[in-house]
Amino acid sequence: MTRQEFDEELAREYSAGSLIGIDEAGRGPLAGPVTACACVLPKTAYPLLAEVNDSKQLSPKKREKLYELLKQCGARYSVAFVAAAEIDRINILQATFKAMREAAAEVAASLASPLCVVDGNHKIRDFSLPQTAVVKGDSRSLCVAAASVIAKVERDRYMRALDVKYPGYGFAGHKGYGTAAHMRAIAEKGPCPEHRTTFIPDDIINGLKSRARQLDFKFH
Repeated sequence: MTRQEFDEELAREYSAGSLIGIDEAGRGPLAGPVTACACVLPKTAYPLLAEVNDSKQLSPKKREKLYELLKQCGARYSVAFVAAAEIDRINILQATFKAMREAAAEVAASLASPLCVVDGNHKIRDFSLPQTAVVKGDSRSLCVAAASVIAKVERDRYMRALDVKYPGYGFAGHKGYGTAAHMRAIAEKGPCPEHRTTFIPDDIINGLKSRARQLDFKFH
């Protein structure tokens, strides 16, 4: 079954007037926001978007190309970010749901009988719109794949901007993920305001606290 056929079957099953694909990027990194996208594709655009797939299966160059193609094809979408500090405060799952709710609410405002198609095995909590969760939805559903591409491109751009604001961590390269170079940078420089402190390994935090004590400096 193609991704277009999957979406058409979902729309028939739920008698949906429109499908809103919802996916996120950035649940695992040590820094930066979690980013969600809600995307509606015009039915006429489906035949033009056969190459749109799970963002993890695409190169950065291909994602950027498809992002522009989605805009040219009339994809309607909204992107929402939840920052690192709030992720630390409410945890990553709740932060992801919050970003998804915000993104979906804006897109759904003028749609009749929408169905939200959410990537993964969790339905969005505290959510009033009709929804279904689809495991591996970003590779099975075209509208979810489109949301996956847009969320990833938007978050990568955000992280490249952070690299300029907070140089020395390598955000433009690893996008906040826990590479060895990123771990070394945190251990040497300490976390910046865009780091999720609850995600940083204990040995690094303990090392920073120990060094702060030696310098008679209070570490938060």
